[in-house]
Amino acid sequence: MTSKRYLGANFLTCLMIPCSMLLLGSFFTRAIAQGKEKISITPVGLGWAKNSVNTVIFRKNSIVSINGTQYIAYYDEGGRVVVGKRALGEQKWQLVVTPYTGNVADAHNAISIMVDGVGYLHLSWDHHNGTLNYCRSKHPNSLEMGEKMAMTGKQETRVTYPEFYRMPNGNLLFFYRNGESGKGNLIINQYDLANQRWRTLHDNLIDGEGGRNAYVQACVDKSGIIHLSWVWRESADVASNHDMCYARSRDGGVTWEQSNGKPYALPITAGTAEYAARIPQNSGLINQTSMTTDERGSPIIATYWKDKETNVTQYHLLSLQQGHWITKSLSFRKRDFSLGGVGTKRIPISRPQVLALGSGKKQRFYLIFRDEERANYVSLAVMSAQNEIEVIDIYKKDVGAWEPSFDTTLWDEKKILHLYVQHVEQADGEGKTDFPPQMVNVLEWKP
Repeated sequence: MTSKRYLGANFLTCLMIPCSMLLLGSFFTRAIAQGKEKISITPVGLGWAKNSVNTVIFRKNSIVSINGTQYIAYYDEGGRVVVGKRALGEQKWQLVVTPYTGNVADAHNAISIMVDGVGYLHLSWDHHNGTLNYCRSKHPNSLEMGEKMAMTGKQETRVTYPEFYRMPNGNLLFFYRNGESGKGNLIINQYDLANQRWRTLHDNLIDGEGGRNAYVQACVDKSGIIHLSWVWRESADVASNHDMCYARSRDGGVTWEQSNGKPYALPITAGTAEYAARIPQNSGLINQTSMTTDERGSPIIATYWKDKETNVTQYHLLSLQQGHWITKSLSFRKRDFSLGGVGTKRIPISRPQVLALGSGKKQRFYLIFRDEERANYVSLAVMSAQNEIEVIDIYKKDVGAWEPSFDTTLWDEKKILHLYVQHVEQADGEGKTDFPPQMVNVLEWKP
């Protein structure tokens, strides 16, 4: 299943059992030839699959690496939090079933992990407008998790969407929403390696003013600049998503500015935000997707909404070039669907991840997604500097309601893609299916 399409308009030239130990020794990596690239699949262990809680795109992160060691986390069939590690290049995973569990019937309650600059594993799990669940490993490079603890002890009773980011100096940032859908604010905490403590950087960076909330996606570029984008939502109904906004921080998240360098007066509101694109409500705009930067540090945002030209929901890329935001529809999809309602939806396509590689004539952009049009395979839209797009399937097995999450640290350092892949199903809303546990896999691909 391969197709090609030209983007036109010089778009890409513009972008220029507490602590019970398990060793999985009976599984073997399976290599798959895919053109000039080599795909390998390494099984990890059986995970919960009755909904998409293990595979939602807002897992920041499902897999992380540091100093040649890779870590993973997921819920098992009993809703227990499992953490694991391996040496990069090895197939055997060392797994620990932690004492912690989550309400896996709610697909919002995802697990997020990160390793700090000295090797402590940080873990946050099981949130949907509830009390913060957070712990870290007892020792560097260890899977033995400590007791649950507070971070700052402030505004930690209505937590949703925990996200960790590691800065170049090894410190961590922790983003989460305080409040509920359609009525919430963005909190940012900072972890300092020197004293091993968290402090609040912002208790209300983006203010919904009691009438809306921001659904964010973020990335940290190689210079340590934090890029943040978001859609606004006016109510619990996903159909009320609208617009795409942008901010960045050059000092580790303390101060924020627009893309032209104009400082923001904080908190940022709907009236003061920079708009990368104006997208009306009821456009099928999805929330919580992904963003990255190119070699020059220019932001690229990936998302989807209904394209007016084709009247079909299409993936879109938004890029900043010479001070102007450019929007391009990829326009390779054929089937439309309606996006609306509350809860975790059963949607025929996944939210996309976006990666950038190379520069000049060798520049490539990779959109990672899943689409029922392509039999729910793991697919890539590969975009060249010649404004051509090729859509390929890199894992030709049905992954159900899977969405892509990956080892962001490994990609940033080595440009190697390690994807968390698991076949999961999702009932529309917050229901669960009767789907049995499925193997958690790491798909390895190097362009």
